[in-house]
Amino acid sequence: MTGTFTPGRIAALLALVVAGAVTGAAGWLVVDLWFPGGLLLALLALFGVFLGGRLALGGGLGVGAAATGWFLAYVVLSVPRPEGDFLLSSAGIGMYAYLLGGAVAAVICATMRGPVEGPVSAARPGK
Repeated sequence: MTGTFTPGRIAALLALVVAGAVTGAAGWLVVDLWFPGGLLLALLALFGVFLGGRLALGGGLGVGAAATGWFLAYVVLSVPRPEGDFLLSSAGIGMYAYLLGGAVAAVICATMRGPVEGPVSAARPGK
């Protein structure tokens, strides 16, 4: 797709930010609830949102919008409450695995090539 920002494209980007935030918030809450299975479920959901954003907008910009929403959910949920406690616990390794795994999933989805772009050849330089 071209780099022009039409109203439909801007609406899709905002929808992906919201979808990333909702998926991220649900994932952050599920990771500690069912540790091994919850982590896998949350990472698969993130991968689906990131891949859907890439396919919907035809490039890495959709992945970036969804990843922004996911990271904003992390920032909002990790701020201490007025009572002094946190909504997200950082006691287990699950939170760090979800943070690292989500970042890896975002990078994978942002850098992958689609079938439309054709195969990569060593004889011809890329675009």
